[in-house]
Amino acid sequence: MSEPPPPRNRPAHPALLAAMVKRVLALERVPSATTRAIVGIVGAPGSGKSTLAAAVVTALGPTAALVGLDGFHLAQRVLDDRGLAEVKGAPETFDADGYLNLLTRLRKPPDGRTIYAPEFRREIEEPIAGAIAVPPTAEVIITEGNYLLLDTAPWAGVRAVASEVWFLDTPEDLRVRRLIERHIRYGRSPEAARERAESGSDARNAALVLASREHADVLLQP
Repeated sequence: MSEPPPPRNRPAHPALLAAMVKRVLALERVPSATTRAIVGIVGAPGSGKSTLAAAVVTALGPTAALVGLDGFHLAQRVLDDRGLAEVKGAPETFDADGYLNLLTRLRKPPDGRTIYAPEFRREIEEPIAGAIAVPPTAEVIITEGNYLLLDTAPWAGVRAVASEVWFLDTPEDLRVRRLIERHIRYGRSPEAARERAESGSDARNAALVLASREHADVLLQP
């Protein structure tokens, strides 16, 4: 079976990206007990938050690092054992405590050691441990995911660790279209892709995420 083609890059709007970078730099200059700022970017599936987060890190340069929630997906074997395979991507299919613990470690002043984080690989639909290296020179952490603004435990702890959490409020028609395209790229039929995005587990997850946007520090309009 051949690997799916890579996702298409969708560059962030230059003005939006510039404003976000400026805001992150201002957070870094705020005196605090730590030397790292953590900024979260939240959006419903297909909103473009991963692309936007990567663009922010690229613009900030080597003093920034990107760590995503998706690296904390439970392994497929665990999902199968727990009967959760059909709802993969829902809050209960993540190691939320592990994610929060990592952010707490990253928030502390660097002690000269590199911290390693997991990464989710869509081509195999599995998380890979230790795939992201966060060097001690990283001064700001950008993190992205669906559930950073939920007010239920343990997710609510993310707000206490993060300096700010932003919500990417992408128009619904664009978001759903992107999501369908993604599913097709990774092997689903057009019919299955549309069902998952419009009425299946993706739609249920999106409703949960969209309901949490009132807790965001900043609402981003792409």
